Amino acid sequence: MSDSAKLIIDGKEHLFPIVKGTQGERAIDITGLREQAGLITLDTSLGNTGSCLSRITYIDGEKGILLYRGYPIEELAEKSTFVETAYLLIHGELPAKDELSVFSNRLNESSLIHEDMRHFFVAFPKYAHPMGILATMVASLSTFYPVPDIMDPDAEEQFMANLISQVRTVAAFSYKKSIGEPTVYPSFKLRYVENFLNMMFSSPVKDYRQDPDIVRAVELFLILHADHEQNCSASTVRLVGSSLSNIYSVISAGISALWGPRHGGANQEVIHMLEHILATGADPKGFINRAKNKTSKERLMGFGHRVYKSFDPRAKILKQACHKLLNKPGVSNPLFDIALKIEELALKDEYFVERNLYPNVDFYSGLILKAVGIPYDMFTVLFAIGRVPGWLAQWREMVHTASFKIVRPRQVYIGQSKRHYEPIDKRISRKQG
Repeated sequence: MSDSAKLIIDGKEHLFPIVKGTQGERAIDITGLREQAGLITLDTSLGNTGSCLSRITYIDGEKGILLYRGYPIEELAEKSTFVETAYLLIHGELPAKDELSVFSNRLNESSLIHEDMRHFFVAFPKYAHPMGILATMVASLSTFYPVPDIMDPDAEEQFMANLISQVRTVAAFSYKKSIGEPTVYPSFKLRYVENFLNMMFSSPVKDYRQDPDIVRAVELFLILHADHEQNCSASTVRLVGSSLSNIYSVISAGISALWGPRHGGANQEVIHMLEHILATGADPKGFINRAKNKTSKERLMGFGHRVYKSFDPRAKILKQACHKLLNKPGVSNPLFDIALKIEELALKDEYFVERNLYPNVDFYSGLILKAVGIPYDMFTVLFAIGRVPGWLAQWREMVHTASFKIVRPRQVYIGQSKRHYEPIDKRISRKQG
């Protein structure tokens, strides 16, 4: 098997090395293409472009495989915790007992945000979107916790701990602001997920009772969203980080990229779809049939995935937790009945089966967050909390790579050829009508 690829341009041969990954992937390294042949590649949306060499996450979309640092997501979901998974992504190995203890203690000690930042929450409009608040507040953390130009290993660990821990504090504070309740401070007595839920739902007049099933479902949600290779937000983190921007600005950029409905907002779209079906009194079967019609405006959200061509391994895991929550006594909502009916019908429909359009992680995660009591505009915030360790792992891997340099994509210019400036009285108006 050849270890290089031959490209013939204008009758001249050019050889480019083939890079092989540990899981059998092969890529043509065209780094020297412009220098050799005076050409660049064009790959809109970068769907066929490998932007980096990475040891963090591996995805096989055809086989439905997701590995964090080589560990199957199924094993981590069953046996690990979010904090342990965060350590794994950032440091490359599962922590020993003493390492996990140090890491957990650092997270706990870093959970408070500067008291003066409370004034920022007061200044936001009453109905400000929590993702807007989160992106702004994370960026502003750099003014309260200045990042040195050169970080030693201990400082790097501290700033990463700050972000993993403080992002959930900012998220909970932003939610409390939106409903007009006083903020609830983090507690050293509670673990990561329990702490977040307590800050979200506890109040001076009502303690929050921790439900093990809810805690487990949220923990699973965070683990399964912790990283997902070079997606839009991870690529944004690497792009912004390549300028040597401070670590808070880098993560804020990732949050902003995640905000879009085509990325982190997809689970919210699932709930909006279910609400539309409920509000219009549509029959789930009829809705599915209309969704199969390309001319129809109806879209079945939460099915299929750009990367996974068979099934989404994260969805298989969340499905069990989702069904467990929806079947708990006292958990009742007509949206859940519609969702389960759509799931049942779609899994039996030849149209979806033939096209491998199975429920994805967004379908079940939206239902889980709804069952937990998380408001819609906080769905993507939960996604961001889970994704911070992955973003930090991507950033850390990049800045410690020997070949690290600023990202600067090329383009193919299709605008006007060179032309000359004309005085305003000689210009022809293009106004229509």
